[in-house]
Amino acid sequence: MAKRKKRKGSLKALCLFLVIVIVVGYMASVVSDYSGGKSRGAMKQVTVPAGASTADVARVLQEAGLVRHPVWFRLFSKLGSHDGKYMQGTFSLAKHDGYQDIFETLEKPPVPQDVVKVTIPEGFELRQIADRLVEAGLVTREAFYNEVENGRFDYAFLRGVPKRENRLEGYLFPDTYQFSLSEGAYSIINKMLARFDEIYTQEYRTRAKSLGMTDDEIITLASVIEREAQGDGDRKTVAGVFHNRLKNAQYPYLESCATVQYILKERKPVLSVADTKIDSPYNTYQNPGLPAGPIASPGQKSIEAALYPEAHNYLFFVMDSTGKHRFAETFSEHQKNMSK
Repeated sequence: MAKRKKRKGSLKALCLFLVIVIVVGYMASVVSDYSGGKSRGAMKQVTVPAGASTADVARVLQEAGLVRHPVWFRLFSKLGSHDGKYMQGTFSLAKHDGYQDIFETLEKPPVPQDVVKVTIPEGFELRQIADRLVEAGLVTREAFYNEVENGRFDYAFLRGVPKRENRLEGYLFPDTYQFSLSEGAYSIINKMLARFDEIYTQEYRTRAKSLGMTDDEIITLASVIEREAQGDGDRKTVAGVFHNRLKNAQYPYLESCATVQYILKERKPVLSVADTKIDSPYNTYQNPGLPAGPIASPGQKSIEAALYPEAHNYLFFVMDSTGKHRFAETFSEHQKNMSK
């Protein structure tokens, strides 16, 4: 009898455990659906009919394979006060979009079908921007570079840009854009320049002058900061190092690996000695001061870091084994940091 009771108790415990596993697994899938996947899946088009209720929308999304649990979608829609806000029309959604992404998309007027959404990340070089636009089917590489080199764009910030290869490097502002398939390279580039013009305000121009720098020098420095900094945590500290170098007679070389990577058109994790000796106006190991021009498209935070750097006495920084920058005021201290 005792053995039978013990067996029944074990069976109940096992059943309870299995129920908990199933419930936890189910709730984990619900949370995953709400937050979305780390990367977006294939795009799908769904049509929301006029007067559709939340239940109708949930059913459309389920049939398209975009929502696994329509009941939970309806609940989150109600809790988030999204009910009654869905627009009618045809929308493009990604397979791994979370509920919040879906809510935001369906509450805005649908994007026309010939419009493509393109995201240009901060730190992209001109060649990478060209690649992304070509991949989206918006331009040919030849048309893009023809406008980069020869297009006439009427912006005050471009009048101070000296003649050089890739003259618009650094000025195609990194952001998410919606471009029509029919608008062409000139219009696309002009929209990105117009966005830069919105961001680079008169306050920034005034600040650049107070630093004794041109707007082009600020954007050049900002592009180096964008490529060297490890995010917001040390962006202004890195900016301070470069400003200190620009003013230091003993260490006038920025010695930025990112500028050599720009020459190589390859983001090598470790440069060779030969790499640092390449003869190029972009090589900050061989030439004092700033490189010949921007090496990427800096975001607003890097532009602000170039304009308002952190005040300190650091002249060196190196990345340690954890991926964190270590800063130093003296070369001997820098050598110690290099061994960490």
